[in-house]
Amino acid sequence: MPADKKPLPFGTPNVRLNSMEKFQALRGQALLFLLFIWFLWFLSFTARTIFSPLLPLMEDEFRISHATAASLLTFIAFGYSLSLFLSGIFSGLLGLKKSIVLSMVGSSIIFFVIPFLSAFHWLRLLAFTLGLTTGIYLPSIIPLITEYYHEKIWGKTIAIHDSAASLSIFAAPFIALFSLRFFPWKGIFVVLGSLSFLCGVLFFFVCKEVKTNRGKRPFLSDLIRRKPLWIMGILWIFAAGANLGLYFVFPLYLTKELRMDVESANTIFGLSRLGGIVVSISAGFFVDRFSLKKITFFLVLTTGLLTIALTTRDLGWLKVLLFLHAGIAVGFFPVALVSISRVFNQDMRGQATGLIVTLGVIFGIGLIPYLLGLSGDLLSFRVGIFLLGALTCLSSGLVYYLRELG
Repeated sequence: MPADKKPLPFGTPNVRLNSMEKFQALRGQALLFLLFIWFLWFLSFTARTIFSPLLPLMEDEFRISHATAASLLTFIAFGYSLSLFLSGIFSGLLGLKKSIVLSMVGSSIIFFVIPFLSAFHWLRLLAFTLGLTTGIYLPSIIPLITEYYHEKIWGKTIAIHDSAASLSIFAAPFIALFSLRFFPWKGIFVVLGSLSFLCGVLFFFVCKEVKTNRGKRPFLSDLIRRKPLWIMGILWIFAAGANLGLYFVFPLYLTKELRMDVESANTIFGLSRLGGIVVSISAGFFVDRFSLKKITFFLVLTTGLLTIALTTRDLGWLKVLLFLHAGIAVGFFPVALVSISRVFNQDMRGQATGLIVTLGVIFGIGLIPYLLGLSGDLLSFRVGIFLLGALTCLSSGLVYYLRELG
């Protein structure tokens, strides 16, 4: 980079990002800022994953059934999907920077209110609202990252940022167990709320707004007519279904169909997620060196094949396959985010991300677990898992039609 065009400090006020050069390498300020937004994504994702290990305690306090307690996750998913679908409105009215601040500060306010609730139905309402606030983050941060960093390092940057989600899935139970040694379960939300509020305020002061086109907003008229939107949406559905969708029901498969005890099933399945943290980071480095189209095809196809392989009854092989599956399946998402960034221009990028992830949340994380459970009731989990893997393999062929990645 020329000496007279070094990036200004990312906290410089009243300067739009378009007036300076983008970061060319991940060092110095570029790395520091990336680590900061990595932590923002970790907090935003943990705002949803933390509910799972706390559900038993909520059941006891509110004296509710398992299904009622689990409905909190459904309400969060509904709010999250709606927010993703409407993502263009937030960024269009507020801008990317203020949208992210709204997401962090809005989530913190909800966390501060939770300890004062005495009725479960109010907690459902807050869960839906929390889904709305956390859903603002991802469609806003991806366009901001692509404006802060040069395209030649998008793969590494987006992959490192996205690894926060994989770590959150793995770490949430341990965060809950550690925190419960010092204060009640409601206190965990106070801590998360404080961190979210401080990070939101800090982000407001250190980040510069990205100048976007606030005129015509590409939505129904332009965006949904684009074939890549639907291709990426279908790929995301099956990738999400073979990842988190399968994640939700696989412990049932291990305990009910393979007759493993609950402790062994959770231990095996939990440790298998470690591979996803490594792969989610390393995938981005491959993106910057190899064909994005070929990597996407390889990840989707391999995810499908490994999903089929999980139907084995050999527990020794199953442990190995679970580890490999968790790693490969997670690798798709940072690669897909880079693909979205290259296929869609800056004005469409945030909204396209929101719509594609919405499809994945509704069908991949919402519908596919239900269908797998239905398969377990009517036939067997193995049949449902096999069909999911086969359909994921078939969907990999759609990558051929993403000519924009060529």
